[in-house]
Amino acid sequence: MKVIILVSAFFVLSINNISISQKDGNVIQFNIDKVLNARPVATLTNNKLKAWTKGIDGNGLGDGYFTLSAALFNGDKEPHALPDDPLFAANPSHPTIKLHYSNTDSLHNQACSITGLGDVKFDVPKAKYKAVYLALTSAEGASSVRVWFNYTDGAESKSFTVPDYYWDIKADDTDFCYLAHDLAKWGNKNNMTEKDHHNIDLLNVRPDSARVLKSIGIAKTKPGYLVFWAAVGLKKD
Repeated sequence: MKVIILVSAFFVLSINNISISQKDGNVIQFNIDKVLNARPVATLTNNKLKAWTKGIDGNGLGDGYFTLSAALFNGDKEPHALPDDPLFAANPSHPTIKLHYSNTDSLHNQACSITGLGDVKFDVPKAKYKAVYLALTSAEGASSVRVWFNYTDGAESKSFTVPDYYWDIKADDTDFCYLAHDLAKWGNKNNMTEKDHHNIDLLNVRPDSARVLKSIGIAKTKPGYLVFWAAVGLKKD
């Protein structure tokens, strides 16, 4: 399995009031290629607009995001679009994480959509992780999810509610933070339908750092439309 290791200089993150030392090599971007089934981001490839094909709203039928270049090419003025570079730098709330869209790629899927009742599973490099972040959006209201941790010595699960992507995250929320904030969205005719206030959230699911993790599952109940964008782990020192 291909694994991308995101290398950064040594620094300290203060996450949920816990000081975490991040060193070169302990941030692991998980390979979720096998579960990607949607292209919710319109891109600008070879100077041509490549529209999104399964979006972030309306059970995948209504509205998607644009990259900044695509939005400007589309004639949108000062658009609240996703950055052209899908690599989001670390900040005090989360480590470096990369989404799967690219202006150089007009063919491959960019995210995993789950409509109604459904679940996905992906492997991770076997290790002890002190944090795991899942990039998610929920539309049509909130989505209730159960995250399964499969360890080498057994399994456990935790339940979370992913807020609707229009809702702001409360300042004292210890589970969620923003990956991308205050985004516009576009309809299936490349028309901007709303100019701002939409997000991609990051959920810190906190596996048991004393156990060796080998795979993760995400199971969703029927209400809500969920898009799973990316996952990254912070290995225990």
